[in-house]
Amino acid sequence: MKALARALLSLAGWRLVGEAPHVARCVVIFAPHTSNWDFPLLLLVKYAFGRPVRYLGKHTLFRPPFGWLFRATGGIPVVRHERQHFVADAALLFAQSEALWLALSPEGTRDKTDHWKSGFYRIALAAKVPVLLAFVDAPTKQCGLGPLVVLSGNEEQDLAAFRAFYSTKRGIHPDLASTIRFKPKPN
Repeated sequence: MKALARALLSLAGWRLVGEAPHVARCVVIFAPHTSNWDFPLLLLVKYAFGRPVRYLGKHTLFRPPFGWLFRATGGIPVVRHERQHFVADAALLFAQSEALWLALSPEGTRDKTDHWKSGFYRIALAAKVPVLLAFVDAPTKQCGLGPLVVLSGNEEQDLAAFRAFYSTKRGIHPDLASTIRFKPKPN
């Protein structure tokens, strides 16, 4: 499967970059998420590195006729409007798993927003796991894995590390890239 995924990326003109870190558990974020093409590209990245990555996706993707495909590729449905125990449930999934790479898009949408969703950050802190930065960069036709970030718990410091890495990455539709910050908390 690794060879096939690498061959398909190459045939499509994409260059795979980065190294898969030797960690059993991490949260994987992928950005910028600006196109429907991001999902197939990142699935190929998953298979090219040969890691058993699971990912969170909106529950409507898991309905027929393609729900089986999302489950077979590691998808976990999330009902976004019912997020009562989302972080605790994800942290429990890590606690029950000897090995788990859990991927999600911090943007939560392909549309431009003025912030990233903080769920991935809160999950990583609660589960005490690092965050692996995955990406697509359309102008250079590169996709792959960046650094593994051990969170400090200082949101601004950690967001600065994410901004520094993703500052050179452009999505397929760069005008739809979201601002790398968390939504301000109400006073």
